[in-house]
Amino acid sequence: MLGINLKGKRALVAGVADDGGLGFGIAKALAEAGATVCVGTWPPALGIFETLIRRGKLDESSKFDSGEGALKFERVYPLDAEYDSDADLPSELRENKRYKDLGDVSVTGLRDRLLKDFGEQCLDIVVHSLANGPEVKKPLLETSRRGYLAASSASAYSYVSLVQNLGPLVRPGGSFVSLTYIAADRVIPGYGGGMSSAKAALESDTRVLAYEAGRKWGHRVNTISAGPYASRAASAIGFIGAMIEHAKKLTPIPEAITARDVGTAAAFLASPLANGITGHVLYVDNGFHAMGAPLVTAPNDK
Repeated sequence: MLGINLKGKRALVAGVADDGGLGFGIAKALAEAGATVCVGTWPPALGIFETLIRRGKLDESSKFDSGEGALKFERVYPLDAEYDSDADLPSELRENKRYKDLGDVSVTGLRDRLLKDFGEQCLDIVVHSLANGPEVKKPLLETSRRGYLAASSASAYSYVSLVQNLGPLVRPGGSFVSLTYIAADRVIPGYGGGMSSAKAALESDTRVLAYEAGRKWGHRVNTISAGPYASRAASAIGFIGAMIEHAKKLTPIPEAITARDVGTAAAFLASPLANGITGHVLYVDNGFHAMGAPLVTAPNDK
């Protein structure tokens, strides 16, 4: 029986801070397929996340859908992927109470922690589940240069930085996967602050990184364009519920996507079953991307 088998593989999922996001769903699917999973968590959320784990608040959501076993994190690392090195952190952030006792929380800091804990070529899978746009509620016409560049830095360049710094730690034939959104090539009113531009950059960078990382290390680089999903981060935009209902009315399969839908797709891309797939945008949106008009009454519609 052909199945996804990630036994003996180690994954790093960057951008997990609770059990409500797609990053958690991906981590869970990778673990259910047999991988061990480390995560990188944004420092301001790290303390709460570790408390939830310690108190067993995530035990129920961590259970595998098969009913046997549960997601257990091998390591939880502090990570602020907006900074490539410790020297890049501004002094006011370095002295912030949520940062000052954590050591180096940059991307190279994460690399060094992995090297210390596991040694050279210690990874097989890297997942980028990171995005932030400080002005996401502003129309592009009202977005500042600073807000636009901040969105691109946190949401797109951070993927480049992860591939740059973790590529040498990934065993040959490894897999990098990120999360994008259809706003990269379609207008989604209300998804502002330069986030649509950041997602477009992320998709373009995926293709270039696939070529460069493929030739340099033999790694595959892909991205998943997930349909609207009510994570805590997405809910902050303010209209995610309306987007989900709109998608359900328009899609060929009139259902909302789930974290498991995205998680199993990521597990497939990370597995040997996807060895021939790189530089690809995989839509996991129940066909939303394929539709060109609102739903109209047709003879075969139910």
